Amino acid sequence: MDLDLLTRLCETPGAPGREDRIRELVIAELSPYVDEISVDPLGSVMGVRKGGGGPRVMLAAHMDELGFLVSHVDDDGYIRLVTLGGFDPKTLVAQRVIVHGREDLLGVMGSKPIHIMTDEERKRLPKAEDFYVDIGLPAERVRELVRQGDPVTRERTLAPLGDLVTCKSLDNRAGLYVMIQAVKQLSDHACEVVAVATTQEEVGLRGARVAAARVKPDIGLAIDITLANDGPGAKPHERITKVGEGTAIKVYDSGVIVPRVVVDHLIGVAEARDIPFQMEIMSRGGTDTRELQLSGEGALAGCVSIPTRYVHQVVETCHPADLDASVALVAGFCETAQDLI
Repeated sequence: MDLDLLTRLCETPGAPGREDRIRELVIAELSPYVDEISVDPLGSVMGVRKGGGGPRVMLAAHMDELGFLVSHVDDDGYIRLVTLGGFDPKTLVAQRVIVHGREDLLGVMGSKPIHIMTDEERKRLPKAEDFYVDIGLPAERVRELVRQGDPVTRERTLAPLGDLVTCKSLDNRAGLYVMIQAVKQLSDHACEVVAVATTQEEVGLRGARVAAARVKPDIGLAIDITLANDGPGAKPHERITKVGEGTAIKVYDSGVIVPRVVVDHLIGVAEARDIPFQMEIMSRGGTDTRELQLSGEGALAGCVSIPTRYVHQVVETCHPADLDASVALVAGFCETAQDLI
């Protein structure tokens, strides 16, 4: 695993609709390995790797992360936010963030201290609107540096965790990593491969919808994380996937039923190349796969997923071996996808 690349991808900010910095990193990494590269009106990066006359395969890995936009600066200099994506509010307690104003400003998520909470307040779960950001400056200075609409992202560095790695935004910088590495490792392939780093997935798959309409793929493959609900208390049928047991081949989520022919093809590639894999059926949540499948007149579409613990928290955790397996499966799919048509 290229730990340096994964670290840079995870730590580079890119809230939905404000993916500028992560986009520049993706362009720098993909450009040497594709024949053409462009950016669409919603900001998604499209890298085209020409093939030998086979069908067009669109890879999609979203590059946005959960984030916020500044909605208000009050008279005491505290910053109010609107959320971008599906936050669990209790995970916001005691966190650091970066306000991307006229300069990057470290902030802390403030909330009412437990010492002065009422008994009722102590019992109820926090709401996103309970929080504000304190950047430690007087109101006049805050208003000079911060404007409504400025993005805010979570502050957390990548770290080893035993055999695993942990960071904020492995959803979906892990998928972005897999897509970039798979393009780098591609050998001979008949298909035209269009690797797309999509925008605004966390707020409704918006970038993938536009990108798929422009690419018009014959075959689509999304790359994203999935839940590894393999901690204490989870029953075997509730685990979805397990960290360290290989890449995951999606069968179903709330946005897509993957065609059997695509599932079987991914299984065949994994078995032929000795890639460890597991099956993924997730009853809630969705990915860019849906937009790939529904693009144009419809496309064969599947998804390769990276098992991840603590999803949508700042301590998302995955196994390097699962990343390697996912890279191998995506590359193998691209090299053999012409067999699906």
